[in-house]
Amino acid sequence: QVQLVESGGGLVQAGGSLRLSCAASGRTFSDYTRAWFRQAPGKERELVAAISRSGGATYYPDSVKGRFSISRDNAKDTVYLQMNSLKPEDTALYYCAATLQGFRIIPGDYDYWGQGTQVTVSS
Repeated sequence: QVQLVESGGGLVQAGGSLRLSCAASGRTFSDYTRAWFRQAPGKERELVAAISRSGGATYYPDSVKGRFSISRDNAKDTVYLQMNSLKPEDTALYYCAATLQGFRIIPGDYDYWGQGTQVTVSS
């Protein structure tokens, strides 16, 4: 139904910035709540940002609030994650996800996933 492809990961020093992109295809982009998750080795996958269908509402956990910003461009079928003031603890695989449901916080509630893009933050 939906295909997601992430890009933009890489290596950055602490305090730096990175912008991730996720291109979608296969079904009307605006029908889906969109989110970014991350997963470090041996850790659970956790939500870092979510955005409503229209882009009018967003959610961030306290760990990234004020540093990360999610946005979507429905005309381009793309969602972004701008990451500023990066910390070593932000190091993880970052995944783009989509669901027809409203805001959800656990990975099992999301139906579609990208392949992941690695973000590594050095001290």
